Amino acid sequence: MEDTPGDRVTDEGGEVTDRVRQVIGRLGCSQREFARRIVMDPSKLSRSLGGTRRFALAEIVRIADIGAVDTGWLLGAPERPAAPAGREPVAVPEGGRPLQLVRETVRLIAEHGFHGVRVADIAAACGTSPAAVHYHFPGRDELLEAAVRWCMDEDTARRAAESAAAPDARAELLQLIALQIPRTGQQRRQWLVWLDLWAQAARSTAVGRLHEHYYRQWRTTVAEVVRRGVDQGVFRTVDPEFTALRLTALIDGLATQVLATAPDSTGPDTMHSALLAFVESELTPAPTV
Repeated sequence: MEDTPGDRVTDEGGEVTDRVRQVIGRLGCSQREFARRIVMDPSKLSRSLGGTRRFALAEIVRIADIGAVDTGWLLGAPERPAAPAGREPVAVPEGGRPLQLVRETVRLIAEHGFHGVRVADIAAACGTSPAAVHYHFPGRDELLEAAVRWCMDEDTARRAAESAAAPDARAELLQLIALQIPRTGQQRRQWLVWLDLWAQAARSTAVGRLHEHYYRQWRTTVAEVVRRGVDQGVFRTVDPEFTALRLTALIDGLATQVLATAPDSTGPDTMHSALLAFVESELTPAPTV
């Protein structure tokens, strides 16, 4: 999952960058959201738009797909005229082919693990060819990294959306905890991908950096909620960072038990009860006399 040069797009006049900016403007989303949609590291997108990094050809292909524009136009050619009336459009999966590939990769990783997923399996799951997969993602490692990034970004976006309406930090923390319980199929898949990422991170420096990025992001989120709770008076005075360390470790350990044990042993309800007990014993202020 190294950031290898690959096939880089020449853009001495900045025309490619300008057209990518036009695509972002047409979609009306932030630069970070656009990076999430094209399954690209936001810092790489920022450097490419800033002129300190050239876009890879595969990235341009994904940008064209998500932006519903012609790849040639992005690379500087005149925009193609509309297709003649009556011609059947090519069927494009919802969200575009790159996101279909990424979603199916996430599912396959959850079912078989990183080492059990081949490009041929991904192509078959999407009803396409290995060559089409390589058109969007040149290498297997790049596709696996994109899948993990998309999975974790989706989880982050869902946490932000669900907790935004919480009336105070205590309610927000309880909502964050509820979202970590592996009850639904989607939650279980995300946990299985996350656990497999741990195993890979122990053996690979590149994967380790990806793991560190998302784990630091998650623990910082918990620490900030705890800090707000202390300021609001809904939590007792504690060290937010140390509390986040303990709570996230407890979530990880319990989720592992839920996924690895029989249903009649440690289940989602038991996990949820144990986490609520932690909040009650470690964070709830003592009653005033």
